Amino acid sequence: MTELPEFCRLDRRKRAIVDAARSLFAEQGYERTTLKDIVDRAGGSLATVYKVFGNKDGLLEAVVFEKAASGEVIVQRAVAAGGTPQQILHRIGEGLRLHFLDPEVVALVRIVVARSLEDADFARTFHERTATRTRDSLRNLFARWKADGTAMAGTPDMLAEMLLGLFVSDLHTDAISHGAGADHTEARLRARIDFFIRGAGLADDGGGAPDIDIGRTRMPGPGAAG
Repeated sequence: MTELPEFCRLDRRKRAIVDAARSLFAEQGYERTTLKDIVDRAGGSLATVYKVFGNKDGLLEAVVFEKAASGEVIVQRAVAAGGTPQQILHRIGEGLRLHFLDPEVVALVRIVVARSLEDADFARTFHERTATRTRDSLRNLFARWKADGTAMAGTPDMLAEMLLGLFVSDLHTDAISHGAGADHTEARLRARIDFFIRGAGLADDGGGAPDIDIGRTRMPGPGAAG
């Protein structure tokens, strides 16, 4: 049997270490997880951890930035699948809902918030490589639609911030409350995305904005008479 090249073996060890660290950080927290815990679960040696990541802080950054960067990919895949703006936005919404409310992501956000209080550089880097990238992907999508002649209410920047805010607010609420009273059903998501689509003027039927139920409150669509 042919032996794998050294770089392939190192890549496999790196993958195993990151996976183990992500699970342990989510299960028992960053501070309570030791490098020995991670090596015991992943296999390999402490020497490999130090060689590839430098220390536990470097390993945390690898875990956090890998997991959080997925938002940008979700937008790209939803767009690549094609369809009308309404179909694409619902696809993006479902992907972002599943991503941002993944228990591992919520647990990592708690770690990130605590770490950011002590390390401003880490906080800035996290913001630039996660939320900023996802927002930029959304902004570019709205800008492309606008350039192609799609009518919309609001600028691409504003629409991107508003759409992303639907998910970031739920993520932060879950991180703080540990999911207490959470209602993250598909029906709730669809109602919120439909409301956004109507307000942005991107509905397929081109009509006005009907009343839409969001949670227990019935809200008039944008532009409805007061």
